Amino acid sequence: MITEVIMPKLGQTMEEGAIVEWVKKEDEQVNRGDLLFTVESDKAVLEVEATARGFLRKILVPEGQTVPVLTPVALISRKADEDISSYDLAPAPSAAPTTDAEESTGVDAPASDSPKAVSPAGRLFASPRARKTAREHAIDLALLTGSGPNGRIVEQDVLAYAATKPEAVPRLKATPMALKAAGALGVDLAAVTATGAGGRITKADVEATVPPTVTMPAPAPGAAPSAGSVPMSGLRRIIAERMAASDTATARVTLVTEADATSFVEAREQLKASVSEAWGFAPGYNDLLGVIVVRALIEFPYMNARLTGDQAIEQLPYVNLGMAVDTDRGLLVPVVRNADQKGLHALGAEFRSLVERARIGRSLPDDLSGGTFTITNLGMYDVDAFTPIINLPEAAILGVGRILPKAVVYEGEIVSRQMWTLSLTFDHRWVDGAPAARFLQRVKQIIENTFMLLS
Repeated sequence: MITEVIMPKLGQTMEEGAIVEWVKKEDEQVNRGDLLFTVESDKAVLEVEATARGFLRKILVPEGQTVPVLTPVALISRKADEDISSYDLAPAPSAAPTTDAEESTGVDAPASDSPKAVSPAGRLFASPRARKTAREHAIDLALLTGSGPNGRIVEQDVLAYAATKPEAVPRLKATPMALKAAGALGVDLAAVTATGAGGRITKADVEATVPPTVTMPAPAPGAAPSAGSVPMSGLRRIIAERMAASDTATARVTLVTEADATSFVEAREQLKASVSEAWGFAPGYNDLLGVIVVRALIEFPYMNARLTGDQAIEQLPYVNLGMAVDTDRGLLVPVVRNADQKGLHALGAEFRSLVERARIGRSLPDDLSGGTFTITNLGMYDVDAFTPIINLPEAAILGVGRILPKAVVYEGEIVSRQMWTLSLTFDHRWVDGAPAARFLQRVKQIIENTFMLLS
């Protein structure tokens, strides 16, 4: 008996994964629950366990290769000498998750133009089968009106639109990875020679059509030589795409204020001295600020909102607080879910657990998604103020600078106070300047009067 090991879907947003390491080797015995391999998604490195016992007879996807979810990556046989020669040892050309009885062995691509991106923001409501049919006929889903529940685009809508086109579009078979590569590289699939199983065009076929990089001439005398280039891939590519999407899709405005954090710093020192031993950690500035921001979000719910796919403003009944973290793999935003129901101790403990997993690349699928508001702190790098990018689909993000002793006028005298710069970036499409300023003012008030957290 042969069991396929597939690339699992380890989160709602995961579409593909890269094999980082095969822990088990070919012909090695495995049991259910044994660690088989580690996989890198767009957010974290996760472990995959065996779901069957037997022997790892064949690894279909080597380390370093990226494939869609549900793609077979290895074979496990019940017996060590079981014949697997009849099994197609080439990995499945497509494993995109499908419904509506779709097959997961590949999709067809138009032969005329490069595949057109379907809804760059990914917010169109359409069934998987409708999306597949739209790709086959080179139809932009943004042109269609859905007839399904709540305006959802279904396959019949796509077929009806295709029937109005003057002529049918010839089709070439291609894997989803090939479609994606062709769109990114601007390659016409009609000019690509297919070498994949069943005559399908693979990603390698697409990349083979791209001419080699032209060697640049030596720099002119006095010009600084290039230090080389690093391909943008993995998490860095995902971060770049999301930052660009946020920059182009939002009407960003940043408000900057300075708060007197003297009482805030004193409160943190007192908490540190009194609860660190009992809690097992010393409460930090981010923990206290997180509680303050959650309090302000409850009072000003229009800041705890997101824009839905049909351009409606949805105010959320819960607060999922994101806290940006710098890791070796890039910027990640662990999310403390239901932060409005947690006190300082619970929020701080959960935040530390999330950060630890993020920094070692072991975040769980839901650790890094579902946020409703984000805090990003660059104070430890001697930064005072900056303009953070909104973490879509959230409405705003709070940038935090360093706490710095300054000479200020306080109660009629020039004294040294601990001053803190806060930068609130918000989307002006659904929050106006004055309401956003009231929210930031409230955060400042609680920082300056930390005892208000007890009220």
